[in-house]
Parts: sequence; structure tokens; C-alpha cells
Amino acid sequence: MTRRRTYAALTALALPLLAIAPTAPTAHAATPPGGRHHVDCTAAGPGDGTVQHPWTTLAEANAHPYGPGDRLLFKRGTTCTGTLQPRGAGSAAYPFTIADYGTAPGRAVIDGGGAHDAVLLANTPYTRLTRLEITNAAAPGSERNGVRLRLADFGAARGITLDHLAIHDVRGGDFKTLTGSSAIHIAVEGTGVPSWYEGLDIHHNDIRDVDREGVYFKSRFSKRDLVGNQQDPNAYPGAWTPSLGVRVHHNTLTSIAGDGIKLDTTRGARVDHNRLDGFQLRSKAANAGIWTFNTDDTVIEYNEVSGGGNTRDGMSFDADGASKGTVFQYNLSHDNKGGFLLICPYSGARTLDTVVRYNLSTDDGARLVQNCWGPIINTKIYNNTFVNRTAVPGHLVQDDAGSPATTRHELAFRNNVFVNQGAPGGYAFKNPTPGLSFDHNLFHGITMTRPDPGGLTADPLLRPDLRLGAGSPALSAGVPIEDNGGRDWFGNAVSATAAPNIGAYEGPGVN
Repeated sequence: MTRRRTYAALTALALPLLAIAPTAPTAHAATPPGGRHHVDCTAAGPGDGTVQHPWTTLAEANAHPYGPGDRLLFKRGTTCTGTLQPRGAGSAAYPFTIADYGTAPGRAVIDGGGAHDAVLLANTPYTRLTRLEITNAAAPGSERNGVRLRLADFGAARGITLDHLAIHDVRGGDFKTLTGSSAIHIAVEGTGVPSWYEGLDIHHNDIRDVDREGVYFKSRFSKRDLVGNQQDPNAYPGAWTPSLGVRVHHNTLTSIAGDGIKLDTTRGARVDHNRLDGFQLRSKAANAGIWTFNTDDTVIEYNEVSGGGNTRDGMSFDADGASKGTVFQYNLSHDNKGGFLLICPYSGARTLDTVVRYNLSTDDGARLVQNCWGPIINTKIYNNTFVNRTAVPGHLVQDDAGSPATTRHELAFRNNVFVNQGAPGGYAFKNPTPGLSFDHNLFHGITMTRPDPGGLTADPLLRPDLRLGAGSPALSAGVPIEDNGGRDWFGNAVSATAAPNIGAYEGPGVN
């Protein structure tokens, strides 16, 4: 696919940087601290944690205090049942690592067996959890998690990494709470000491068949004016304390009952290169694919999201209440029953400074964009390409107008392509507010209902990969956008001054 070639090209540009300034060998390097501790739950005990005489229960592994450089290793091809809850922490130079050992086929498995958590990492900074299989399917319907991170009255928890895990069949109830139910659950609790994660890295995990959340963040230190009456009644009364430098990337999530990835109380988080296929499948509540709540400056990019299961939200992306400065760019959204985008303040919350640019949306509906009632401030949706080849969405914009029009301080659609290649039909507007504006868009194969958004109606001559064909009326027909991100979906440079193309492609017309 062109999109994959684009990712490869962008990655190749960065590869030379990896060769800069190699580390010189140290003549008299000190022996790193830490020991190796082995667990084989099929072995006969008792053991001492050595490879010759491994521990045989999670209770033994949980009883040992761990420090910098320690490695807690589970034998491949074996299963331990219960909750892994190690004590201790690593250091910045020498993290505490939980992983596997041996050459047997199959992964080492931690099976929660119906416990609240299969793995619980509580106040454990500088810890890496990697290469394990984690499941928790017994006694379905209660609150539970695959992996839960928990902070309580701790301060900054730095250097935690969750990577290359296979998490599946976490059969919790339909709960969205501070303590569960998720494949990966990141919580900040406590009653007095503001706490947060710093540099949390969640990557290359395979998450499948989970009830209810895929990756879920929640914090008690979340109180600020932007949240309005959406504020959690159990929030700590002190200042808003976001987690910093969070990155969620290169994960695969499949068959999720509720939300795919939800960020809460973070600043500067990045969610990128994830594949989410199937969400909002088994929950009775509203859920979205990748979304933010009570966050600042989140970048959501290079993700592919599909399979939103119904129209109780069911969109790929959502800038929810108290989301400030969220950027959705370079994403592929397709085949979501709920649509492409939700912008959703309500109950006194505000959503502001959202940017949605250079995304592709195909066969999303029943509406492409939905706005909840409430203050939606300075939202810019530009240079995206929307194509519907099968069903035609009922609404281009569904505006649940319940707040005064003065709260819509601009929600602008510019330089977007909307194409219907399926059955004849039209996009409607539901309750459009005066703050909704359209400028330099293209609508083809669509009978627009009032208000008329204007723009071009000619065939944009889209190629199968959604680039513009030679002679397309969309070429150089847009209006320049300030701070446009510099590149389009395909990796082409975007001029800061010249008239851009309409849509997500900024290159020349393709023959």
C-alpha cells in the first residue's frame, strides 16, 4: 500500500541519525548490578530462583524485593496462575526487567485466573515488562485487568515500559473505572501526594479479545476548570497533575468490547502507528477508537482504525471534554459504523484548539463528524479526504446543538474532499450552529442539504490510493493554512505560502 511505503520512507529518513556518535567502548566497565531470578510453575519446589532450582509459584516471585538491574524471568512454554505483583524498582541506568527465559516453543504465560489483575505493577518506576503472554478469562463479568499500573501517593514514576506483550481474553465487565477493566490499565490513585507517570512507553503489544478497554488511562489528580461538571467526583481537590511524555505506539488491538485507546490527564502524549480493528463491539455504553479526555497537546498520528461496531459513538477518533490542543493527523479510518470524528464537550466542559488534518476516511458513517453540545472552540478540520463507496452517511456533521451558538467560536472545514462513489444520496446537517463554517472544500456525487456549504462539485479524479489524478480540479485549489504541519498524508511537502491541493494529497496530479 502507498501508506506503508510512505511510513517506510519516513523511517528511512531517520535511520542515518542512529549511526551518529557511537558510544566508545569502556576499558574498565563496572559489572552491572542485579541478579537473575527464574520462575517455572511446572517445576517441583521448593526453589531458590536459580535456573537450576527456579521458584515454582507467583507467591515466591512476589515475596522477593527487586532492585536496579534485577531480572525476573519466566520459563517459556509454562503457565503461572494468579497475580504477579513484584515489589521494588530499577534505576534509570539499570531498570528492573520482567521477561522470559529458555528455548521452549510458546511464550511464558501469566493467567490471572479471574483475579482482579493478572499483572499489577504498583509504585514500580524504572521497570520493563516484556515478552510475556497475559490472559485473565476465568469468572467473566467482574472488574479485572491484564496489566494494571498503579500509582498512589508516589510522585513521579519514571521509566516504565510495557512492550512485546501478548494480552488476550481479559473478560471483565462493562466497567470504565479507576481500577478496571482493561488489557492495559494505567491509573493514578492516592489521597494526598500528586502523582504522575513520566516517559511511560507502551509499544509493540498484541491485544486481542478484551472486555472492556484496550489501553486506558485515569487519574484522581485531574481537577481543573476545563472539565466543568464532567469532573470525577472522586478527584483529588488539588491541582491538575498530568502524566508527561507518554507514548503509545506500534500496538495491535483486535476485538475490543469498548474503547480502543483512551488518554486521560496527560500532557504531550503521542499515540502513533497503532492498528485498531474492532472496537465498541460488546459494550452497552458509548465508546470510541482512540480518544482524549482532560489532556493537553496530544498528537495522534499514523494510526489505522476500523471496525467501530455501532453508532453509540463508534467513531475512530474523539477529542472529548477538556481536550486542549489535540492533533489528529496522517491517520487511516475506515468501515466504522459511528463515523470518523467526535468532538465532545458537555456538562460544562470545553474542547479547544483541535486540529484534524491529512487523514483518510473511507466508508465511515452514519455521520462523518459529530459535535456534542458544549463549547467547541477553535477547531480546524482541513485537507482530509473522505470517500464513501458503499453506504452514504446520514450526516456530514451531526451537531447536537444544546448550547448557545456563541460557544461555537469557530469550527472550520477547509480544503477537504468529500466523495460519494456508492448509491446516490446526500449528506445532511443536523442542527448546524452559526459557528460552523466551510471554505474551499470539494463535494462530489453528493446532494447537499441546507445549509449549502459551497465549494467545488466536480470529480476530483481520485486514484485508487486516493491521490489526485492529472487534471483534477482539486489541484492547487485550496487556501493556505498557517502552521499546516509541513507534510501531507503521503509524505509530500506542504508549502506555507502557495495554494495547496484540496484533500490529503499535496503532490502533482498522477497519470
